[in-house]
Amino acid sequence: MTERSRLRLVVLRVLVVALLVTLFSRLWFLQVYSGATYQKAASANRVREVVTPADRGEVLDAQGRTLVGNRTALVVSVNRSLLNRERDDGKAVLARLAPVVGIAADQLARTIQPCSKTNRPPTCWNGSPYQPVPVKVYDAEDPAQTKTVLAVEEHREDFPGVTAEFQAIREYPGGSLAAHLLGYLGPIGDERGKAGYEHAVSNALVGKSGVEATYDVPLRGKDGVQKLVVDKDGNVTGTSGETLPVAGAKLVLSLDARVQKVADEALERGILRARSMRDARNTGLRFRAPAGAVVVMEARTGRVVAMSSYPSYDPKVFQGRLTQNEFDRRFGEQAGSPLTSRATQGLFAPGSTFKVVSTAASVQSGEASLGGRYFCGSQFEAGTATFRNFDSEAFGTIDLRTALIRSCDTIYYKFGYDMWVRDGGLKPVGPAKEAMVNMAKAWGFGSDSGIDLPSEAAGRIASRDFKKRLYTEMKTVKCERAKKGYPEVADGTRAAFLKELAREFCLDGDRYRAGDAINFSIGQGDTVVTPLQLAAAYGALANGGTLYEPRLGKALLSADGRTVTPIPPAVRGKLPVSAQVLSYIRSSLAGVTDPGQRGTARGAFLGFPRDRLVVAGKTGTAEVTGKQDTSWFASYAPADKPEYVVVTMVEQAGTGGTTAAPITREVYEGMYGLNGRPAALVPARGLPRVRPDGFVVPPGARVPGPLPAVAPAYRREQS
Repeated sequence: MTERSRLRLVVLRVLVVALLVTLFSRLWFLQVYSGATYQKAASANRVREVVTPADRGEVLDAQGRTLVGNRTALVVSVNRSLLNRERDDGKAVLARLAPVVGIAADQLARTIQPCSKTNRPPTCWNGSPYQPVPVKVYDAEDPAQTKTVLAVEEHREDFPGVTAEFQAIREYPGGSLAAHLLGYLGPIGDERGKAGYEHAVSNALVGKSGVEATYDVPLRGKDGVQKLVVDKDGNVTGTSGETLPVAGAKLVLSLDARVQKVADEALERGILRARSMRDARNTGLRFRAPAGAVVVMEARTGRVVAMSSYPSYDPKVFQGRLTQNEFDRRFGEQAGSPLTSRATQGLFAPGSTFKVVSTAASVQSGEASLGGRYFCGSQFEAGTATFRNFDSEAFGTIDLRTALIRSCDTIYYKFGYDMWVRDGGLKPVGPAKEAMVNMAKAWGFGSDSGIDLPSEAAGRIASRDFKKRLYTEMKTVKCERAKKGYPEVADGTRAAFLKELAREFCLDGDRYRAGDAINFSIGQGDTVVTPLQLAAAYGALANGGTLYEPRLGKALLSADGRTVTPIPPAVRGKLPVSAQVLSYIRSSLAGVTDPGQRGTARGAFLGFPRDRLVVAGKTGTAEVTGKQDTSWFASYAPADKPEYVVVTMVEQAGTGGTTAAPITREVYEGMYGLNGRPAALVPARGLPRVRPDGFVVPPGARVPGPLPAVAPAYRREQS
């Protein structure tokens, strides 16, 4: 054998040995090292999990009335993955289904398509592409509808991938009552895999807004899981275990359905009344009054008793599939954007309701005193600018109490201006104290209130830092506008005005001018708040200085009623205001509704039974460029020992005394049963109880058996 042949043989042997070592190493890895893993995977291939959804918990008001319940419906669903197996991708099936369900075939096709950048909810499917998509919901108790749906089941060969089955869906006995607070359900999306959703089926419905979203995990309970053993052909051969479903808890809210109805009706009537009146101060046209809000809150706990937003909607519309045209018609701008809660998401300049903050800041900083007297002229001049009192009125030299009762602007203009000068004006040396700005933040403005609802707006405080941030963000856009102007604006005068504003902003938009501080003092300018924030602030004023996080949830009751999980109020902070100053402001606001003291709400409260209930409050008329005035009235009652706060806001509806104050008066009359009206308010002493038969009874009603056990307080996760 030659040397060359011998070398080839050695190389061949090395290769064979290397291959054998690799083979045995891999075999050892699979059978020994990873054996347990693969054995588990093989076992999983033989086991299929069948999930039994748990019954979703009801939502109750403070008296145990059902706000959101459950009912049985017939749901027609289409499985897109099965349709795609058809030769024509299921077009013929959809064509046959269309006349049965009364939906066009092309619309059905869009409905079952997964959502994308060009196909957005709610007219697309936001769940798994492999799960059946509900396309039509029918009343299970309607024989005519049941007959139509059963036609699908009777001719299954004509409808492959289509099912018609009974499902539990949400029921809203009050229709649109408290819709923005209760919310609605939608297909599970990003929630899958998170705590509480481990076994959620692919077509599960979860809370998408309102308390349905905030308290979704306790409401949905725990789904049951049955593990089926199957053979290689998919046939079930037995079970390897089962976990029974646990029904979701009942959520008790601090909401009172009757007070909510009073607020809803008063707000709607007030808005319709405003639309019949003319804007005598400005345009001479009728008020547009497109939207508004009412918030009713317990002054001593921050619990929400009612919260209305107009326009509203009926949550049951989300149980079916909406076309884009239907969605736009129901929820678009032309319909008033009813999905937007004006109470928690609407941002508006607070106007003179903000003067309680300005008063506190001025006195606490030493700029003013409770015993001082100040000149209320018809106008205030700062440099070359003139700032006028409301309707150019002049009241002479008055005290702060009268300034609040009659809402004198010029006194607060001077406070704001003098404090701006004291901070260094345009060129502050070191950090400015910004006493009014910091006081506003301490009252909860400029940040989330902490209410247990999703998507709350934070509002905005027009501080020096805000001006700098805004300048950084908008400089490029404004400087470009300063050059090319606003050719798209048809009104030449307005276009020129906007161009001049853009030019000024481009030059030095980051400077905090005297006008910014002056406007801030009366709740104008760039400062905006939500009605809920204003209600929380007035609650703190009314209760002596404790700022609460507004709270809707009151407790969770287990489905069998044996366990109560409280949802306690949460203190957000303390007002940095002395008890003497708060008491002074409260006594002043009691005169705003007194006809004998020429208060700004005296006309709205003429004939109101002050011997039975004295309402303290503050009107606000916020001017908005290019729009009619925003009408505000922030209040609490009884004035001497506050129990409830009521705040009303109506967009483009005139002065606070013209529109918002009369609505607020009507709410109080309905709550307390004044002027011949039945009392809607019955304070809840305790919690509703669940009887052994599952029925819920009001607080105080007797229920056989032991009292429910009290679990640790519920702590919700906040993003």
